[in-house]
Amino acid sequence: MRTRRWPGVALAVAGLVTVAACSTGTDAVVEGGTFEFVSPGGQTKIFYDPPASRGTAPELAGEDLMQPGRQIGLSDFDGKVVVVNIWGSWCGPCRAEMPALQQVYDQTKDTGVQLLGIDVRDEPRTAPQDFIRDRAVTYPSIYDPPGRSLLALKGYPRNVVPSTIVLDRRHRVAAVFLTALLAGDLLPVVRRLSAEPTTPQGQPS
Repeated sequence: MRTRRWPGVALAVAGLVTVAACSTGTDAVVEGGTFEFVSPGGQTKIFYDPPASRGTAPELAGEDLMQPGRQIGLSDFDGKVVVVNIWGSWCGPCRAEMPALQQVYDQTKDTGVQLLGIDVRDEPRTAPQDFIRDRAVTYPSIYDPPGRSLLALKGYPRNVVPSTIVLDRRHRVAAVFLTALLAGDLLPVVRRLSAEPTTPQGQPS
């Protein structure tokens, strides 16, 4: 595993902080109604506002890490804010951020927030399963060693691990983190999204 520290980058978004990631890749922006990754220039924390500017994420699905044969995906969490975290038990920054992700999940799951991991480059399966058990992680993960589920995200930098995509209640991309996270990075984002006003039909505007 090769670890690289991201350099600090000035963004229009306040409060940018960069931390170590296992590898590097392109950044993310949104164009039109469908979310796509491109390379705008070294950004590692990107936020999309107002909500109408957000692109919709494709379905991300695969086999449940802890329950072989069971399929799980975004469509199982309709109407919820979903935090998709790409990780691997082999990745040092992933090991460091996992307790923070569990903390955020514990504090927000009752407000309509769901975490969903995508475990990549992990074989045999017992390694990530032991990783999850040892850390008492309670949110599910897709087991996807080759990262095939991520192909649905056009242009997604699959070599960036860990990385996190935060979806609003309509599963539009509201934030992208191409870096490891602290609870303080993620918690305000998911709280804000879970509290976003809804239309009369019950959907975020």
